[in-house]
Order: sequence, then structure tokens, then C-alpha cells
Amino acid sequence: MLLARRSFVLGSLALAGCARVPAAPEGPRAPITLEDAFAGRSRGAGVFRVPITGTERRFRADLDGRLEGDRLTVVEDFVYDDGEENTLTWVFDRAPDVNGERRWTGTRDDTVGTATVRELGTEIRLSYVVDFESAGSVTRLGFEDVIYFGEDGRVINDAIVTRWGIPVGTVRFELLRAAG
Repeated sequence: MLLARRSFVLGSLALAGCARVPAAPEGPRAPITLEDAFAGRSRGAGVFRVPITGTERRFRADLDGRLEGDRLTVVEDFVYDDGEENTLTWVFDRAPDVNGERRWTGTRDDTVGTATVRELGTEIRLSYVVDFESAGSVTRLGFEDVIYFGEDGRVINDAIVTRWGIPVGTVRFELLRAAG
């Protein structure tokens, strides 16, 4: 039985290792930029899933993004299903275009180093590493996000989360513009 369990876990890790970046969204999509996705006020909900353990953590968030010149600042106010609250602030700076791709760099309160952002027409790719604090300890995690417009106009952010380069979870976060 132990051998079967070990084989299942190793097989799951090997399969998970194949998906280190989220797939591109299927079907035709509207063009999107970082400003389209995050400037202004929006409200959303999401879930962080860890398939190997079957656990998930749901959250709600209010975002307030302000564009000033070549800088986009996005304040994220999170409330998790267990009652924990957290505020994080992204600061994105426009970077030189590369091969026709619009680029940004970014930092957030918990990032390690600098995040990179690539605008690819109908999707945005965001890559970063964070020191995630939970239950009194810190875990270093990598995030590979794809951000795009859903059919109904909501902003969808799908992410694959890695630890030591191995995929360990996923995040799905959906946002709608706040009224007013």
C-alpha cells in the first residue's frame, strides 16, 4: 500500500510538472492591457486550490487601480473565507517594448525581486515570486498568471503556483468593475 501511495504521489507530481504556465484562453477574446484589467475600482472572488491535498482557500477582494503616467498602482484588499484580511499593493512601471510586446515590471509588498508583465494582445502574462505568510511561517512560491477578458467582460486571472519549481496549486480569480 505504501508503494502504491508513493507511486501515486510521484506520478501526480510528474503530471503537475508538465503544467508550469497556464494555458492560453480558448476561443476568440477581446484585446486586454494592464490598464484595462486593473485601472479603476473592481471587485472579485477567487479560490486557491492544492490538488495533491484536495484543499482550497476561497477569498474576495476589492481592487483600486490608479494610473499616473507610466505607473499603475493597484491596492488589493483581501478577505479570506477563514476571516483573515490582508492588503497588498502592486506598483507596475511601464518598461520598454520588446518585439512589439508591451511590457511592465512590478513589485508588491510580498514579492521577491521584480515581477514581469507581457501584454500579448488578448492576454497578459504575469510572472513573479512571493514570500507567502500563513500560520506564522513563510513559504516562497512562484506564480505564473494569464489574465484575459471572459465572454461577459469580467477579468479572469488563472495562475499556476509552484514551490521549488514544482507546480503545487492553482488560483482562479474573477473581477468585475465596481458600480459607481
